[in-house]
Amino acid sequence: MTPTAPTQRLRWRRTMAGAACAAVLAVATPACGGAEEPEVETNGLDELAPAEIEERARQAAAEAPTVRLSGTVLVGDSSFRLDVRLGDAGAVGEVSVEGVTFEVLRVGEDLYIKADAAFWESEAIPEELESDPAEKLGGKYVRVAPDDPAYAEVSGFTDKDTLLDGLLTLDGERATSEEHGEIDGMETLRVEGNAGAGGALEVALFGTPYPLWIERGGDAGELSMNDWGEEFSLNPPPEDEVVDYGDAMITEAAE
Repeated sequence: MTPTAPTQRLRWRRTMAGAACAAVLAVATPACGGAEEPEVETNGLDELAPAEIEERARQAAAEAPTVRLSGTVLVGDSSFRLDVRLGDAGAVGEVSVEGVTFEVLRVGEDLYIKADAAFWESEAIPEELESDPAEKLGGKYVRVAPDDPAYAEVSGFTDKDTLLDGLLTLDGERATSEEHGEIDGMETLRVEGNAGAGGALEVALFGTPYPLWIERGGDAGELSMNDWGEEFSLNPPPEDEVVDYGDAMITEAAE
């Protein structure tokens, strides 16, 4: 029986629709038995000597405009917990020492500390900042003058180059681990100093060779480094929330 004209048109439309779908699928998916997607090449660290890998990581860190640094640093008998975003124009974050925490903010040369009254009454703060009128300082942004002896000590937590220069250092003979690591989903190459006793550094194996993790020698702390190159807000606090630290302020508050 010969199909009627409408039936023929229906079959033609179905045939064309099927062909169109097949064409789309052929473009959207690789052909059966086709070659696999090419592997992404590494940044070349796996072909370098351990000392060169360490140097590449330090160079990448120095050239990056920003980074987030978080972890623990032991200096002498003191333990510091850091969570700070660092940039060329300043820094913002938190620092904990001896069980007390304070916020630190530096915008250009202007350095601020914000903490509760318990912090200002503790023995964990620099001697230069010890003050009786803690209630006046608690909850406020305390502006530390550049010529104040405490400025250099506190601002060290906000200086990207100073912090990284001091942290990204291994001691002893360098060697790379045979097994690759993974930090936040990124494959890394591990460089150790003195078989790990002199510290260890995890460096990104793909893309820019940023250092992503540092274990300091002598069990002196561990820190993660991420958000390389990401922008963050850096604004001075409202003036009505700022207290200028100095002898005049202390005398006034004590009266």
